[in-house]
Amino acid sequence: MNTMDEDAVMATTSSFPHRVPEAQGAASHVAASSSPREFRDVQVKVHIRRPEKDSWVYLGRALVSQEIIGQSSRVVVRSMTSGKVMISFGELSDLQAEKRGNFVVIGCVEGSRVVSWSLNALNNSDTLRLLASIELACYRCRLAVVDPRTHAKTRRRIERMIKDDRRRRHRRRKDQDAMIDAFSKQNLDEEDIESNS
Repeated sequence: MNTMDEDAVMATTSSFPHRVPEAQGAASHVAASSSPREFRDVQVKVHIRRPEKDSWVYLGRALVSQEIIGQSSRVVVRSMTSGKVMISFGELSDLQAEKRGNFVVIGCVEGSRVVSWSLNALNNSDTLRLLASIELACYRCRLAVVDPRTHAKTRRRIERMIKDDRRRRHRRRKDQDAMIDAFSKQNLDEEDIESNS
């Protein structure tokens, strides 16, 4: 067989692709779509910032998993050393999650206070998966469908409380910096007076 015959054979086979029987193709499509996608556990470092505090406290390493309960799901942060649940986020959680580098920072509104959690994932793709799973688990889909106005009000209230907490924290930090600055200037002035006398 010369090269022209090979080209002719290749042309005829490529123009008529191999067809899968209709029933077999449909069965494989149903099998692929019906298999649930598993949420792979994400390893994180956990920090917490408690109400009226400006600094983060390291709590240790944890494993974040998604648990499906009936129609809803929740995200559980479990300590890797003790196996105890540190925190879980679900549809009833009043929170706002945002990505900052490889961190997911979650502001949780508890009454009139805001507790912030920081989950530091190993890489960007884990951070994005973590953020998406928290947002999906905490989205109040029933309330959004039944009463969209209340749903929007609740979201705005959570955002406003977290923003106010951030503003107060920044103001405290600014006041502390001003006090430190004033104190250092006062010490310098006293040293100048002593050196002159």
